[in-house]
Order: sequence, then structure tokens, then C-alpha cells
Amino acid sequence: MTEEATHKIILFDGVCNLCNSSVNFIIKRDAKDHFKFGALQSEEGKELVEKYTIDTSQTDSIILIDNGKAFVKSSAALRIAKYLSGGWPLLYAFIILPTFLRNWVYDYIAKNRYKWYGKKESCMIPTPELKEKFL
Repeated sequence: MTEEATHKIILFDGVCNLCNSSVNFIIKRDAKDHFKFGALQSEEGKELVEKYTIDTSQTDSIILIDNGKAFVKSSAALRIAKYLSGGWPLLYAFIILPTFLRNWVYDYIAKNRYKWYGKKESCMIPTPELKEKFL
């Protein structure tokens, strides 16, 4: 996958409304074109999950692949924020908090995301304008 060498890859739960909204949020703030996106349910997503030996029973909402490493949960979210335009990179300061504390908050939201935001029947299909942002 040549995209791994040129972009940071965000894998997301393609049927989760919160995750899809988050992808749209990131796309609007990715001024320097750092990211490419792929649904965890897609063939490319499944290949990357296998390649990086990610246990999707423990992490099933967002994964960042950056520079040959996979980051999950709050570490992924904070590293993504670091590359967004505007004031969002300031959130990266929370990386100094212990991982168990950051992930407790992350896990609480992830556990309730379908109940709070709903779920789609199928993965998001990008518009023609956004197609190049996806694997």
C-alpha cells in the first residue's frame, strides 16, 4: 500500500454515525492533506488491521497508522488533532495524561457511540470530490 508511505491513514468504523461525522470534521480541517481514510470494514482496512495485528475486539472505532506504527483510542485521536488546522493541535497537550485515564474517557464514548449517535446499515460512500481522500 503506497498510501502508507505518503499519508497518515485513519481507519474508522464505517457504520458509526459519530465516526463518519468525525471523518468529515477531519477532512474539513486537514488543510495540508496529511490523511487518507478507510473503513475498518473495507478490504483495505481489514488488510491494515491484519498487517499491524490490531485486535478489533478491543479497538473498533478509530485507528491511526503513521510512519509504520498503529495508534489506537485516545492516542490516535490526539495525534490526529495535532495535524488539524485551527486550535485543534492544542488538544495534543493531553498526551501527557496517563494512557489509562485518557482511554477511560475514550472507551466510555466509544462504548455508547451507537446508542447516542446511531448506526448506518452500510459504510459511508465518499462523494466524487472526496474520493481521493479514501483508500
